Amino acid sequence: MISMNFGRRWSQALTVTAGLAAAALVLAGCASSGVIDRQASLAESPKPATVAEVDPAARREHERILAAYNGAYEDPRIEAMVSQTVEKLVAASERPDLHYRVTLLNSPVVNAFALPSGQLYVTRGLIALSNDSSELASVMSHEMAHVIAHHAEMREDRVRQVALVSRMVNGVLSDPEVGALALAKSKIALASFSRAQEFEADGIGVGIAARAGFDAYGASRFLTSLGRDSELRQSGQTNIDPRAPDFLSSHPATPERVKNAQASARQFGAPGTAARDRNAYLAAVDGMVYGDDPSEGLVRGRHFLHPRLGFTFVAPEGFALDNTAQAILGVKEGGGQALRLDVVRVPTEQSLTDYLSSGWIENVDGKSIESTTIGGFPAATAGAKGDQWSFRLFAVRFGSDVYRFIFATKHMTPEIDRSFRESVATFRRMSIAESKAARPLRLRVVTVGSGDTVEQLANRMAVADRKLERFRILNGLEAGDHLNPGDLVKIVVE
Repeated sequence: MISMNFGRRWSQALTVTAGLAAAALVLAGCASSGVIDRQASLAESPKPATVAEVDPAARREHERILAAYNGAYEDPRIEAMVSQTVEKLVAASERPDLHYRVTLLNSPVVNAFALPSGQLYVTRGLIALSNDSSELASVMSHEMAHVIAHHAEMREDRVRQVALVSRMVNGVLSDPEVGALALAKSKIALASFSRAQEFEADGIGVGIAARAGFDAYGASRFLTSLGRDSELRQSGQTNIDPRAPDFLSSHPATPERVKNAQASARQFGAPGTAARDRNAYLAAVDGMVYGDDPSEGLVRGRHFLHPRLGFTFVAPEGFALDNTAQAILGVKEGGGQALRLDVVRVPTEQSLTDYLSSGWIENVDGKSIESTTIGGFPAATAGAKGDQWSFRLFAVRFGSDVYRFIFATKHMTPEIDRSFRESVATFRRMSIAESKAARPLRLRVVTVGSGDTVEQLANRMAVADRKLERFRILNGLEAGDHLNPGDLVKIVVE
């Protein structure tokens, strides 16, 4: 499958069957003395005896992670906060001799994870979702626990075992049903092993954070916000393919983890008896980029703009867009329709009609292939049909690249096909003024005034939909919670 990053404009050849294309349209770690990796280079990391030697494979993995998460994010205030937090956690941990290097990732995805070498990663999306230093500490101590308990090495071993079983199934077993069963069992074992790891890391992490002076209940608060955020992100996508993996498919269900974290925290006292440092935390995140970075493209409701590459388009009515490192993905509310936009290099001498029939996607209806123009650029379109999905395909030659639109629906009708055509017709070059005006959204910390309500503050959020729900999740507020004058809250602004 293609691996493409719009900001870095690299791609490689792709072969996708029509049966697999639907899965490719679906949106699919944890989160879940400290050193911030500002240069994002493992070659410069310390290599004490207690940390695995940095080798070319580790460097390649680090670069792969950077590519997948839009590189490193630099913000001196956040870097200082994370560094100080990790330093306190290391001193209070079971292994104060271990060294860690933290990389802040420039991604809105909520995630954090660790490599066996002690390299820790945390996204700005996770920083934005957290509401105080104890919540951040719960995440970092959880990831440190994976290193301390050797979970990262064990997980890599399990991955290699699954790969071995997969090769055996494909190359040795003659009965496909028996082979599929063996492969399924190996994957279930991997998922169960991950659940055990996560519960253990939660328990170890809560202990580390509490001994470092942080509120032990930060883990249960953050996990609650994580669960609500995950539900919000998945709410419009559940009908695309129920078999598609999501964050929780290889981790404990969030209610289970919250209950486990609360039980661990009770061993260290009652809620509210240790430091949360909420005001200092919010001061550090004030002004941070929220959501997409302009260098990687911006989602504004149904609109997608890429100032760096200079193009824009509008998805069909009712679609929600997600900007990933591999493609722009879109899902219609209620399911049943989806889209994918990615980019490839196609030889200039190859016509786009020939490209559509070249085999990169199977079951193309040859009679449906036609040349056209989109936004003044050469283009071609065709239809294709899989077992459960019907597709409308477009290839648009924009500069030296070819942009591929894949629209999918479970029930193709003339009206749906027309909506796909109308959407791709909005693909055009951005003007210089539009490119300059395309700015990222940012977090702003504001003080609740007398008479301010949750609803009023939520209406100030520069988000396309579900403002109230997003405001509550962003600030860790439940439906019945109220605000008091003088409270500090996060909002999203242009």
